[in-house]
Amino acid sequence: MSIPRRKFLQQSVITSLGFSFLAKHTFSAAGTRKGTGAIKLVPDPKGYMDLPEGFSYKIISKAGSQMSDGLLVPGRPDGMGAFQDESGRVVLIRNHENSPVPLENSAFGLQNELLPKVNGTKLYDLGKSVKPGLGGTTTLVYDETKGEVVKEFMSLAGTYRNCAGGVTPWKSWLTCEEDVTKANGSYTWKDHGYVFEVPSSAKSLIAAEPIKAMGRFNHEAVAVDPRTGIIYQTEDRPDGLIYRFIPRKKSKLLAGGKLQVLALKDRKNQDTRNWETIDVRQHEKMEVEWLDIDQVESPEDDLRYRGFEQGAARFARGEGMWMGENELFFACTNGGPGRYGQVFKYTPSVKEGTRRERSRPGSLELFAESPGKSVLHMCDNLTIAPWGDIFICEDNGQLNRVHFINKKGELNLFAINRSSTSEFTGGVFSLTGKTFFVNVQENGDTVAITGPWQSLLGIQ
Repeated sequence: MSIPRRKFLQQSVITSLGFSFLAKHTFSAAGTRKGTGAIKLVPDPKGYMDLPEGFSYKIISKAGSQMSDGLLVPGRPDGMGAFQDESGRVVLIRNHENSPVPLENSAFGLQNELLPKVNGTKLYDLGKSVKPGLGGTTTLVYDETKGEVVKEFMSLAGTYRNCAGGVTPWKSWLTCEEDVTKANGSYTWKDHGYVFEVPSSAKSLIAAEPIKAMGRFNHEAVAVDPRTGIIYQTEDRPDGLIYRFIPRKKSKLLAGGKLQVLALKDRKNQDTRNWETIDVRQHEKMEVEWLDIDQVESPEDDLRYRGFEQGAARFARGEGMWMGENELFFACTNGGPGRYGQVFKYTPSVKEGTRRERSRPGSLELFAESPGKSVLHMCDNLTIAPWGDIFICEDNGQLNRVHFINKKGELNLFAINRSSTSEFTGGVFSLTGKTFFVNVQENGDTVAITGPWQSLLGIQ
């Protein structure tokens, strides 16, 4: 079933206000933006998470707890997508960034003793029933009115290190392996490094089928343009590329398609990282061309090398990505001279993906480059509230925060993790806009945050 484009954009729309403020504003040591309009956070007496006044959090899922299917909540939750079922409840699909070890993160128990509870043929890599892939996804059905999880179950299993992904207009979640382990004849039966699709309508564990035409590499996030059905992908490598997948049939990704890499027109082999020299300047619009790339299953994990040799642009750890209406934003976690992070904006061609695209190319713009850790320290996942504000998670191994940008272009803190040095992951809003869900990854927690959004964000 398709979802109306307008409703899809409620969970993906982004405004042009964007990140241009980042070079102008800084944060004080207390964590609020200097100047008028700063949001002050209230210290949490429990020492878990600081939030603005009037907001509260609730841990709705914790690693190691028993789920509805008898398995355990896996550890290291990462990217998430939010949907709505026929009863109006939230369907939350959550990644788990786990390898076959350690078993402390396993859904199947510390000795994988619960593995017989599942149909092994549905796992992508069963690992000879000794070391199955412990990544995958879990699905939570959440009642916003009661603030309760109604159901929680494993929806995809046997994969490695499912990191981020993206929602689709046809109400599914694309989950990505940030891993390129090859079948080795021992416990790894299959090559890894693929994208998998999980329908939001799934009621139990589905059979895992890799979408091989989307490429085999160290995947991070994806974003789907509802206008064209084209899927954009980031690669979490210090020398990664940006990819575009043009499916043969919209919403039928297993039917195959064409994989391409992003290059800058007349600026071949461009290094966008600005590590040694400033080669890319903020707000400079650069015309883009997309280059075909072959051997997309890449047994040597060399797509980024071959793509760069062909002329593709190079990026510093592409991670979070979100599609808006005719514009796409993605984060490069350690781009910029200080390696504090960059945000790029891609505007697709009005003829995107067609032969006429070359006459009217899309454009790429360095929208922001953080000047210091007090501003934004290694941006990772990003998402868009239904009303258009941008929420950004940090991943720096030190003090991790969630920031938001309102419609006035003001940057404020929204949350600080006080319980650990873990990153925030998977931030996403319910379609009603009532609840912001986010993970504290190393804690193994999924948190639901509610509060006076209207007064905080100035929604009319």
